[in-house]
Formats: sequence, C-alpha cells, structure tokens
Amino acid sequence: MEFFEVVRERRSIRRYVRGAPIKPEHVRAMLEAARLAPSAKNLQPWQLVVVRDQGRKDVLARAANNQRFVGDAGVVFVCLSDPARSPRWHDKDAMIALEHIALAATALGYGSCWIGSFDEEAVKKIIKAPEGLHVVAMMAVGVPAESPPPRPRRPLSELAFSEEYGRPLEL
Repeated sequence: MEFFEVVRERRSIRRYVRGAPIKPEHVRAMLEAARLAPSAKNLQPWQLVVVRDQGRKDVLARAANNQRFVGDAGVVFVCLSDPARSPRWHDKDAMIALEHIALAATALGYGSCWIGSFDEEAVKKIIKAPEGLHVVAMMAVGVPAESPPPRPRRPLSELAFSEEYGRPLEL
C-alpha cells in the first residue's frame, strides 16, 4: 500500500474478530516501525509491552474503563515512557512511536485503535511495569470486524496558514 493510501485508510477500529491471531512477523514489523520513529535527541524514551495472552487482554480491557474491544484485539501494545530518559519529550516521543504502529498495522491489513482512557496504576500492575515508567497509551491491533467510513476532516484552509496565523496558505 502506498504511503498516502495508508494514511487515508487508517481508521479507529473498535470491533475485531476475537481470537484472530496476528502473525509474529507482522508484530515484529509493527515494532520495527515504532523503533524507527523519530524522537528528541534520538533518546527513544519509550518501551513497548506486547500483550497477546487472552486473559491479560481481557483484564486490560477492564482497566481501560471496560472497553471490551481491547480484549478482542489480536494484540495490545502498551506504550511506556521514561521521564528520566527524556524529561521534556518522553510522552510525545512515545506517541509518535505508537502512531508508527497504527500506520504499519493499516499497511499490513489490520485495524487499530488508540486507547487513552485507562487506569494507569491498574495497567502498570497487569504488565508489571517498573517504577518510574509512565503508561502513555495503549494500541489495540487486530483483524477488523468493521469497516467504518472516513470521518469528516476540517479543510486545510482551517489548519494551515502562510507565515502567520490566519493568513491564507497559497501553494
């Protein structure tokens, strides 16, 4: 899939074929996409916990405010950031890495969804995260059981300006 096609096709998928596995080489490819993500000073202040065990995914779903689709995903990536490694940018850099996973998942034919609503302490306990690390977000990835249409997007004229805010962009 061509890059801009991947960007256009990416959707937040909240229905997965429960139990449908993700090929190990695809998990590895998504992790490689995250590894290649840019970060401030190339500090790469994130770590990823790959959760495939059904029982653990179901417990994560409960910790994610009972978002059941989390348990239905083939894999859940829990993204941790290390404020000691990059005090100012750890969480933002981790989010870039997760978005690389979302785009890689789309390119590989999977659906994904950012999970930002969760009990951080519960998630840390479930994955046995060490002290000092922060759970930034989770990413559910799986075989989609839905194909939602594109969501409306604001026009470029409301998002990009020339030289100063409010000045129309002419390209």
